[in-house]
Amino acid sequence: MEGSAIETQALKSTPFFSGLPSEDLESILHVGQAVSFEQGDTIVEEGAPGDAMYIVVSGVARVEAGGRFHDLRAGAFFGEMALITSKKRMATVTATEPVEALRIPADAFQAFLMEHPAVGLSMMKALVDRLREVEQRIDAWMAS
Repeated sequence: MEGSAIETQALKSTPFFSGLPSEDLESILHVGQAVSFEQGDTIVEEGAPGDAMYIVVSGVARVEAGGRFHDLRAGAFFGEMALITSKKRMATVTATEPVEALRIPADAFQAFLMEHPAVGLSMMKALVDRLREVEQRIDAWMAS
């Protein structure tokens, strides 16, 4: 897949990949696949096996987990845990308007990581940040 400026910008705005050099970003784009979803399409479903991560390039997708909702716009990512483990999805993500996304398959990405360890380090930092954010949400919810 030839990397477009929009996809490259989406990668740069993703915490997993924001600090990476352009060469690594282009390599990730080659691992990824452009996918499109119409309004109302389910992108991933809770309980299904995780096999890929998605980065929203354009449009809006809604995440529903545990009865709570939030919207994802260009640059947002989801399904990142599937790049590391193929456990079941913990949320459903639905296109609330047409969505263009970059799908990064777990198997191809794991092979890519073996040759690009800096990307793995960037991902670990982003995962720690995401876990801290979730912990803060849980703490706030428990306090209310």
